[in-house]
Amino acid sequence: MFKKILIANRGEIACRVAATAHRMGIRTVAVYSDADTDAAHVAACDEAVYIGAAEAKQSYLQIARIIEAAQATGAEAIHPGYGFLSENEEFAAACEQAGLIFIGPPATAIHAMGSKSAAKALMEKAQVPLVPGYHGENQDPDFLHKQADSITYPVLLKASAGGGGKGMRIVQTSAEFKEALASCKREAINSFGDDKVLVEKYLQRPRHIEIQIFADKTGECVYLFERDCSVQRRHQKVCEEAPAPGMTEERRRAMGEAAVAAAQAVGYVGAGTVEFIANQDGSFYFMEMNTRLQVEHPVTEMITDVDLVEWQLKIAAGHPLPKKQSELIIKGHAIEARIYAENPEKGFLPSIGTLHYLHTPQAASFTRDQAVRIDAGIRAGDAISPYYDPMIAKLIVWGEDRAAALKKMSQALSEYEIVGPATNIAFLSRLMQSKPFATADLDTGLIERHQDTLFPPHQPVPFAVLALACARLHHDERDHSSDDPWAQHHGWRMNLQTTRPLQFSDEAGMIELAWIYASDHGILSSGDKRIKISDVHAKTHEHDDAVEFDLVADNIKVHGKVVRVAENFHVFHAGQHWQLTWHDPIAHAGEAELEGGRLTAPMPGKIIALLVKKDELVQQGAPLLIMEAMKMEHTIHAPSNGKVEDLLYAVGDQVPEGAQLLAFTATGV
Repeated sequence: MFKKILIANRGEIACRVAATAHRMGIRTVAVYSDADTDAAHVAACDEAVYIGAAEAKQSYLQIARIIEAAQATGAEAIHPGYGFLSENEEFAAACEQAGLIFIGPPATAIHAMGSKSAAKALMEKAQVPLVPGYHGENQDPDFLHKQADSITYPVLLKASAGGGGKGMRIVQTSAEFKEALASCKREAINSFGDDKVLVEKYLQRPRHIEIQIFADKTGECVYLFERDCSVQRRHQKVCEEAPAPGMTEERRRAMGEAAVAAAQAVGYVGAGTVEFIANQDGSFYFMEMNTRLQVEHPVTEMITDVDLVEWQLKIAAGHPLPKKQSELIIKGHAIEARIYAENPEKGFLPSIGTLHYLHTPQAASFTRDQAVRIDAGIRAGDAISPYYDPMIAKLIVWGEDRAAALKKMSQALSEYEIVGPATNIAFLSRLMQSKPFATADLDTGLIERHQDTLFPPHQPVPFAVLALACARLHHDERDHSSDDPWAQHHGWRMNLQTTRPLQFSDEAGMIELAWIYASDHGILSSGDKRIKISDVHAKTHEHDDAVEFDLVADNIKVHGKVVRVAENFHVFHAGQHWQLTWHDPIAHAGEAELEGGRLTAPMPGKIIALLVKKDELVQQGAPLLIMEAMKMEHTIHAPSNGKVEDLLYAVGDQVPEGAQLLAFTATGV
């Protein structure tokens, strides 16, 4: 077995690999960029080597620097994790040439499966069923358009070298094809350096089911059953589960054997995933093979009691498969939810910023010792940067059956508290509790089909939440007041009550309140509603900004936690999170919001296309420009009919979050 390995990745997967390596007595070497100097994966490894600037192409994609780091530290092998160079045949070949073992498949297998079109041709020869479509070399736009017309719409455009949902577009009509193709090719060249695409029939209400396979150097190959990855946004997975709901033993065996055939057709070694698109009637088609460990591998580990990273290390070191197919069994059910820094209410737009506060449910790491597991590479105080994927953590639960796992996941999500960038935690909670997910009515369009359920209208802030925010405000003012009676904030007055107006706001607007001080309690009022607040008890937390409160609101006990960051009050109550902003009448006197005439960058990024010219008249909704941020394209649209007064950036320019991108005057007609 290896004595030392280098992990050519970052974040939670680097921490994940390091944990198994340490358990096996293997020393680890991390690599890091300017953005990751103090990152969790650096702390998780025994040694760390700096490899370059924050942008991945200047650090984590630098093959020569990673090879040099391994050689300089005496590492015998390199684990690529997933993403970055994990499916790069040049990297696998470079490791071999340098005398290092690549903990993954041979370069020939990566090459065979690296092109979706070439892989499909290979699978056709191996008699693995394929989705109808064009997978050839001709990339002439007119030719591809004719192919799409002959397949009939809707069709799916996919980057041949792609993955992770990048470079994919659903095209509903022939009129949309050319624009979608251009956008798909732009994203493909930016993400993978290759703009080749394939065209396939887009199946209605399909399920995305993948098979985990493992092969050793003797040619033996097994499948470790399936994962259902149907719930997606932007063609990227939101949550995964194993086994797939409704899977019959006959279908499981058929898909598993097809996956093994696919792996053996390319002389595969190590961990891999064969992905299938499946119709509701049980028929299935090969989509692609991922020649690496998958993000969602923990659910397979939870139901099989197998450490897939340990298997990777053993097989790379020349050991045979630890188990035969007959020895692999499924126990229970596991669900994984990906916790992202993103805003689901704004089209799942990625978010950046510092995690000011982080509280997680009680969990184990990388094992099924408890029913809850968290794989994370982000800690409180760390920042989500614009340079890498915005994943914060993977929350994985296990239960004796799917119902038990669902219950455990809902409970764990209610205990997951984050203050900093926007997150998808509340959305995931709604998803788990939604009827289609609870009843396993799954397909890749589930989120789009159930917008009303998953994105309900804004609800008024409960009085209990307002009471907790007021309790935190008064708590802080008492802590910061002096012994001077004129500096006290408890509102006491001789022979009368004092009423203090308060203003909070949430995403829906201003909330006008009044706090009436009494001798042993307070009265919180808003409009015609008045609630007596009494018996307020606070418990501070030594290592963070959270204060827990117990209080009585009109004879009802209320418990909650409030984290304050400047004037923003984050209230955690009854498993939900509300963000309120306090408007100090003194601090904000005379201030006014600047509005109109500005179209700003939703996050840091690069301008990749200008779709209008200076002085051009446009209609409401017209696309104005396209910027790329966090490996995604974002189109900026005209907010109304108007005139483009000026373009403030050129194609290729980097822009900060909130930057005005162009000057625009609304015409109102």
